[in-house]
Amino acid sequence: MRAGRPAVITGRAVVALASVAVIGLSGYGWSLLNQAQTHLTTDDVIQHHTPPAAVDTIQHRDGQDTNFLLVGIDSRTDVHGNPLPPDVLASLHAGPDDGYLNTDTLIVVHVPGDGGKASAISIPRDSYVDIAGGYGKHKINSAYSIGMNNHNGSQTEGRKTLIQTVENFTGVTIDHYAEINLYGFDLISQALGGVPVCLNHAVNDSQYSGAVFPAGQQTLSGVQALQFVRQRHGLDNGDIDRERRQQSFLASAVHQLLSVGTLTSPSKLNAIIDAVQNSIVLDQGWDLLQFAQQVQGISGGNITFDTIPIVNITYWTPADGDAVQVDPVQVKEFVAAKFGDGPATPSSATTTPPSSPTGKAAGDGSRKSPIVSGTTTTSTTQQPITATGVTCVN
Repeated sequence: MRAGRPAVITGRAVVALASVAVIGLSGYGWSLLNQAQTHLTTDDVIQHHTPPAAVDTIQHRDGQDTNFLLVGIDSRTDVHGNPLPPDVLASLHAGPDDGYLNTDTLIVVHVPGDGGKASAISIPRDSYVDIAGGYGKHKINSAYSIGMNNHNGSQTEGRKTLIQTVENFTGVTIDHYAEINLYGFDLISQALGGVPVCLNHAVNDSQYSGAVFPAGQQTLSGVQALQFVRQRHGLDNGDIDRERRQQSFLASAVHQLLSVGTLTSPSKLNAIIDAVQNSIVLDQGWDLLQFAQQVQGISGGNITFDTIPIVNITYWTPADGDAVQVDPVQVKEFVAAKFGDGPATPSSATTTPPSSPTGKAAGDGSRKSPIVSGTTTTSTTQQPITATGVTCVN
């Protein structure tokens, strides 16, 4: 990884998959989706195994529950390996290509087989965890690159390393994998005709993400949408506030899919499918038609969004600099409760960051001096995020 590089973290993966789900609800959509299935990029990355932490692993209650790992990757190419045009990269404020593929969006979605409420849990990109394969502790967004670079540049092995790392960390068996690149988010948000968002305060982050927005509700698409969900500089809780933005955006996008005539608009359906075909990678066993039937509840707003508990968002590490400190035992308990296999827990849990000795906002990767980590995770009361409207965030 490279310190100081602008991070791109978005809800583009969930938006893409939710788009697929909604498309599948219409007669025309079924035909279009069936055609699209044959042109999607897939990879053989799901290993049917029992994760090492088997005793703590969340098992499917009735054999029909499904867990999806949704990943946003900062690739400067499309899924076919074609480089994105320089003007596109410039408009996305993507920064230079340093040869690393970091996964800046990580969301585990649990869809119960009994038709109950689905749950989506975000994992902050800088969570300091054990990387599967014996590579030691690093930020979780480096798992993909570590696996790839240690297997002769194989992206398949990178994806497998990431999946196994998430499984070990959360105690969840991953059934399906979806990966979407940087440009895909731009295309999909435009295909939706824009997504309504709401800010509690005006923001000006022209130096890093390019996000310059007034307070209140507004509709964003393309580059502006990407800027909205990328911003972390200038936010009180850095990456954690960005997680909330990501969740609110994708929830609003799902709501938007049902409220703007997408189901009856062949042009919008075609635009979404075209964006998905050029920007998304699925595991080989993912049947989109079956998926569309299974997640109709998600597209109807029957999903909640949370972030894993955080111990400290300014945890100093010798090799990786500032990271997000997490407690794996606490994370497993939290995920089990949210996915219906454990006792109830608070809806959100984050730690207020300590003051930075350099005066920089928490989560700023440029800080190099040590920070003493906290030892207790505290809860905060925030408006729940669901796919039933627009939630205002910082």
